[in-house]
Amino acid sequence: YFDVYYLAAQKLIHDGLAYVDDLDAQAMRDYRGTLTEPGRESPFRSRSVEENLDLFQRMRAGEFPDGARTLRAKIDVSSGNMNLRDPALYRIKHVEHQNTGNAWPIYPMYDFAHALGDAIEGITHSLCTLEFEDHRPLYDWCVDNVDLVRHPELYQSVIEAGLVAPVAKPRQIESSRLNISYTVMSKRKLLTLVEEGLVSGWDDPRMPTLQGLRRRGCPPAALRLLVERVGISKQNSLIDYSVLE
Repeated sequence: YFDVYYLAAQKLIHDGLAYVDDLDAQAMRDYRGTLTEPGRESPFRSRSVEENLDLFQRMRAGEFPDGARTLRAKIDVSSGNMNLRDPALYRIKHVEHQNTGNAWPIYPMYDFAHALGDAIEGITHSLCTLEFEDHRPLYDWCVDNVDLVRHPELYQSVIEAGLVAPVAKPRQIESSRLNISYTVMSKRKLLTLVEEGLVSGWDDPRMPTLQGLRRRGCPPAALRLLVERVGISKQNSLIDYSVLE
C-alpha cells in the first residue's frame, strides 16, 4: 500500500496537517518534552505547504541521507498524550524492502501505516493489547484526516490496487494480553532463545508456542478451553501455569 500511504501523506501536507522536519532524533526528543512538561514547536513547523511538498517529494526521490528529515503530523505539541505531540509519519531509510526492493527510500511509521492499512482493507474492529491504548487517538486522527473514501485521488488509488473500498471507519479496541506465570511470552525474547540456539527451535517442547505445546502433547481443545475460561479483560493479570495444565 506504499502508493496509497504516500498520497495520503501528501494530502495531509496539502491540508496543513503535516510538515517536513529537519530535527535529528535527539533534538526531536528534546523538543517533545516529558510526561510532566509540554513540548515545544519545531523551528521547521511553520514551513509553507509548497516547501513541505517539495521536500517530501525530494525525500521520496532519495535525495537525502537516512535520518536527515522526517515527515511529522501537525497536531498538538502540548498534548498530555505524548503520541499526539507531532508524531513522525515518514522517515528516510535507504534499505531494501522484501516486497518492493529499492523502490522506496522512505517508509511510513507504524501508527500511520497501521491505521490506514485497516481503513484500506475495510477492517471494522482492530483488536490489540493494552499498551496501544494511548495510540488510539493517533489511530483515529490518521483515519479521520486522511479520509480515504471522500478524497477522490486516494479513493481511486485504493480501487486501482484491487482493494475493496472501506465502508466503515475502523475502530481500535484494546484488551489485556495473556500472561502465564513463570513463562516467557515476549516474541522478541523467544526469538533470542531460538537464534542463540538455547532451544532446538520454535517447536521445542519447552517453548510456549503452538508448535511447542503440540510437541509437548497439549491438545488444541485444552488451549481453546484455557482462552474461554480466562476471558477478555481490560485489567492486566497473570494466569497461573496450573490453569493451563
